[in-house]
Amino acid sequence: MDNWLSHISVDDDPNYYAKNLKHALITSSRPSRFSVGTGSQIMSSVLSQCVGANHEIVIVTCFWARSKSQQDVAKLLRHLSEKAQSRANDRKIRVRLCFSSTSIFQKAFQTANVDGKDYPPATWNSIGLPAPEEIPGVELVIKSVFVRPFSVMHPKFIIVDRKRVFLPSCNVSWEDWFEGCIDMEGEIVRRLLDFWIAFWNRGVKPPTLPDSSYEPTDVDEYSQTIGVKMLSLTDDIQTILLPSPHHQNPRFSPFASSVPPATPLNIYLLHTLKSARASSSIYIQTPNLTSRPFIDAIFSALQNGVNVQVVTSKRLMILEQLVTAGTTTELEIWKLRRRYSKLSTRTDPEAGLLPVGTLKVGYFKPRTNDAGEPVKSHLKCLIVDEEITILGSGNMDRASWYTSQELGVAFVSTEVAKGENYLPLTSLSQIRWQV
Repeated sequence: MDNWLSHISVDDDPNYYAKNLKHALITSSRPSRFSVGTGSQIMSSVLSQCVGANHEIVIVTCFWARSKSQQDVAKLLRHLSEKAQSRANDRKIRVRLCFSSTSIFQKAFQTANVDGKDYPPATWNSIGLPAPEEIPGVELVIKSVFVRPFSVMHPKFIIVDRKRVFLPSCNVSWEDWFEGCIDMEGEIVRRLLDFWIAFWNRGVKPPTLPDSSYEPTDVDEYSQTIGVKMLSLTDDIQTILLPSPHHQNPRFSPFASSVPPATPLNIYLLHTLKSARASSSIYIQTPNLTSRPFIDAIFSALQNGVNVQVVTSKRLMILEQLVTAGTTTELEIWKLRRRYSKLSTRTDPEAGLLPVGTLKVGYFKPRTNDAGEPVKSHLKCLIVDEEITILGSGNMDRASWYTSQELGVAFVSTEVAKGENYLPLTSLSQIRWQV
């Protein structure tokens, strides 16, 4: 399995893992629950679990927009401040908020330096957060990083007291999209903190936290979500951290597909599709599908007899797709189906009809028009051969593969992929697919 590591580029930022790829990327985790719902529902649920923090919260998101989720972050800061002030010591709770995009104006005029822009306390109100005097018990630092022309920092994760991490697919934003979130403990928390230190903290190690445990709160708003199940895993499972550093050069090529940057996430995705066995299955759920190398890998898997199911969205971020990829998901799906139709009728003079895998494509459709019902799918999920599950921020589009910073986590576990005792990622019975 580890041979894919040899192809990874070591010239990126961050590249801390290049010193010891296996140690930095291959780790373990204890997933505790997986939930699905709208972005607002997911963020409300996650933040309700963050009130148990005693010392530190790191929040990383891509988009930061006025929304209920933003209001929930502000509410959390006020709660943490009151909690810190009620304690006998005068120790504040550290909060580090990191994002990439808040408006077109911000991206056009913000420094393109990866050191980013710090938001002084006088500006906190302008981005929907309490003024310093409203949260005296919180030590808050806010930073944004965007590298022109297209390089957004796209990861989303929240680390609580360096004990627990949440990996949602949603941003702090207003869209009513279908999202997911997995909660984890174990060594993966340290690995995600290393990633944050290397990029967002520019290699400066934060102070050691007092030796006390994170206290999970009794507040549980998960009933708001469409579906949630506790995971019944009792042992740590092999887990792989898959960073994908940003790149300024979009490598546009008018005549052929260019080679994508050799990031851990890109290489591992291609490796897992290539390694899928005949008659096995690949399940892909992605907001957009415009990455030519990934689409070619799907086609190769079909040629090898692998059954592929794709769930995506129609008419989602059309302008962004055209600018960053020069195409759209619907067009690429049409082209893939056309290639597949020729493949499925291909014959060999000696072997006759060549065996190929089945291709099923579905577009997400809301069950009802009710308020709070997700209208598009924004979940990023890939399951290979009922053995490997990959979640995170990376879409299967050109922007994620060539320019954006992304972050994925792979779980090497049949139990996670099959979901025998909890919500199966492969069925998600709460959603009705148009396949």
